[in-house]
Amino acid sequence: MNSFTDLPLIAPLQRALSAANYTQPTPIQAQAIPPLLAGRDLLGCAQTGTGKTAAFALPILQRLAGEAKRAAPRSTRVLVLTPTRELAIQIADSFRTYGRHLALRTAVIFGGVGQSPQVDAMAQGVDVLVATPGRLLDLMNQRLLRLDSLGVFVLDEADRMLDMGFIRDVRRIVAAMPKSRQTLLFSATMPADVLGLAEGLLKDPVRVSVTPPATTVERVEQRVLFVAKADKRALLVQVLRDPAMRRVLVFTRTKHGANKVAEQLAKAGIAAGAIHGNKSQGARQKALADFRAGRLRALVATDIAARGIDIDGISHVINFELPDQPESYVHRIGRTARAGASGIAISFCDAAERPLLRDIEKTIRLTLARPTPTAVPHRAAA
Repeated sequence: MNSFTDLPLIAPLQRALSAANYTQPTPIQAQAIPPLLAGRDLLGCAQTGTGKTAAFALPILQRLAGEAKRAAPRSTRVLVLTPTRELAIQIADSFRTYGRHLALRTAVIFGGVGQSPQVDAMAQGVDVLVATPGRLLDLMNQRLLRLDSLGVFVLDEADRMLDMGFIRDVRRIVAAMPKSRQTLLFSATMPADVLGLAEGLLKDPVRVSVTPPATTVERVEQRVLFVAKADKRALLVQVLRDPAMRRVLVFTRTKHGANKVAEQLAKAGIAAGAIHGNKSQGARQKALADFRAGRLRALVATDIAARGIDIDGISHVINFELPDQPESYVHRIGRTARAGASGIAISFCDAAERPLLRDIEKTIRLTLARPTPTAVPHRAAA
């Protein structure tokens, strides 16, 4: 499929896509849009950056445009449930962009702000509601929002929902929906608990699985530093002494590890914060705002928490620990070299991580640069 014009999308959607310079569908769009237009449930394995939002938003908008009905007061025809405020805002913006030539109402609901404008937005009913679980449940419990006439439910970033402890909230929200509905579940990974959740939500789903292209961003200079595991924190402090490292995203494998690294950097006098699933939404928002504004030089993140971070001007990405999956490496380093800028990715590799490095280099078809020991003094890994 070479063009969006090959898809059976109505003229108002085609016009919006053309105005946004969308020409060729991504793999997930080409695979997901036809069965979704046919009303099928869908289980999608896809990360941010694969074109996932358009893959579900376009068929949903076409369905809404073809139905001769309006949303009842305090209700919605479509619910997209997503784990964070940032993602909710991005998804709602996408629905408005694609639906610009359709007379449909979109609203966004999330916590951390006053509820009055959100209650007002729901009063007359909306066609598309994008929400985070906590605030949505709050409004449902106050009888300010109903889901009894819902036609389509999208659960986005399901693995991140579980990681952030939202599973009970999700189940309570689903219990308030009609059983007869179209359901879509997207997740970047498919652990057993996500598959179990999908089994309870989906009816005979189409399965779509795509990964980001296993090619790295052309403008990213990639290096690896070999270091003993016990010396990684000291090496990180040393590396961050370089003033060229203006805005640095540091990746760890675990939430606990992210906290420890951020604390170590702060003790060394380097302004740093951590972002992961155990942080409150308010704490995540503050860390992102401080990082974006330059009040933090380093932001330490886990893979799942870093999804949805779209900040220009990240000069360096440091893999404090190598990821288990080579695709995650590609996703991590793509956080730098955005908006036409160049960037540098540095990976710390201890002895136990050598096999992971080999897998990464095999996947990206590139041998990472190895700076000479004199250029980066540290104790080498055994």
